[in-house]
Amino acid sequence: MRALYAIIISLFVVSPLRAEVDIKLVESPGGLKAWLVEEPSIPFVALEIRFRGGASLDAPGKRGAVNMMTALLEDGAADMDARAFQRATESLATSFDFDAGHDEVSVSARFLTENRDASVTLLRAALMEPRFDEDAIERLRGQLISVIQSDQKDPDEIARETFNRILYGDHPYGSAINGTVESVTALTRADLVDAHRAVLARDRIYIGAVGDITPEELGTLMDTLLGDLPATGAPMPKRAEVTFPPAGETVVDFPTPQSVAIFGQRGITQDDPDYFAAIILNHVLGGGSFESRLMSEVREKRGLTYGVYSYLAPRDLAEVYQGSVRSSNDRIAEAIAVIRAEWAKAAERGVTPEELDAAKTYITGAYPLRFDGNSRIANILVGMQMIDLPIDYIPTRNDRVEAVTLDDVNRVARSLLDPERLHFVVVGQPEGLLSSTAGN
Repeated sequence: MRALYAIIISLFVVSPLRAEVDIKLVESPGGLKAWLVEEPSIPFVALEIRFRGGASLDAPGKRGAVNMMTALLEDGAADMDARAFQRATESLATSFDFDAGHDEVSVSARFLTENRDASVTLLRAALMEPRFDEDAIERLRGQLISVIQSDQKDPDEIARETFNRILYGDHPYGSAINGTVESVTALTRADLVDAHRAVLARDRIYIGAVGDITPEELGTLMDTLLGDLPATGAPMPKRAEVTFPPAGETVVDFPTPQSVAIFGQRGITQDDPDYFAAIILNHVLGGGSFESRLMSEVREKRGLTYGVYSYLAPRDLAEVYQGSVRSSNDRIAEAIAVIRAEWAKAAERGVTPEELDAAKTYITGAYPLRFDGNSRIANILVGMQMIDLPIDYIPTRNDRVEAVTLDDVNRVARSLLDPERLHFVVVGQPEGLLSSTAGN
């Protein structure tokens, strides 16, 4: 029977590609709100729930608690230990994913219509009655410590953590959500219970649902699943005070034949009127795969790297424009110099009409490809809510891209790109770059 259910799910999780979906606003009798896309022809529902705050709500000195708590939600609930909970999910052909990020804890559920009530009951147990058994805690603690120790030997992770520490300092963004060996070792079951109470609350819930469920059924489901959570959670953290050093390099000495570099400067918020212009600008500069200027200049013309990219990275509490490149130790300095030159060139001269048209064609053409399954659509619905986009945004999105003019992009290039504050964190043994005392 499980095999049959798996086949059914594989057949029906994918909806036809489309960038226009009929979204309904649903409010439960208990006051919870969700966005719903009905698909009654498919006996399957994808449910996406997010709790704003995430790992940024770790209590002082308890870094890693929210991440550990989230990972333990599927390690036993109510009268089921971890093994019994896993057997129950398999018998229902349902699946749950729990994930912690800097800004949210995500709960993703997928279940067949005929098993909806039983699946919701099981998920409710995980959210409302997690066991946090000591043996599960110790097993996960060992796994997390192993990951943290491995990250301490990974040049990419060292670069990322150093970059974040420089930018964000003592703010939660300045440290990894896994915590440190010391903080994870010290976490107790009581700390996990506190983290659960801090994060899983009704005042920070965002919900998206796609599939075979009516608004009335979804309203009842929401109250059953989430209605008994605490009304409020821990206070949200303050915005990060981002510190960008002057243009230059922070070098972390690490024995590796290739250097890894993360670079960045101030970013732009997603609700800024110029955000789409910034998206187009970044596509041209470093976000357009092999068509971008950075890829052309750093890889294609000079062979300095296999890949270089940049991206806008707005978070709830800070905005950064950053990128990454790796190159051999004897060539990383040249790669950095080329990136700096292209950054300055774009700031001064902007983009060309041909680059603008190509970027618009790519960005608008790629958009419908995001809507290739119920789960991805549910994820999009929640993301839209969390950044306060209107419910009718999807059919208007590409029109907003097309409305951006060449003058808009070049004006944003002059105001956003800041070569004087483009800082690089380099991990390796780069030749021609002075080492600092950043440490690893």
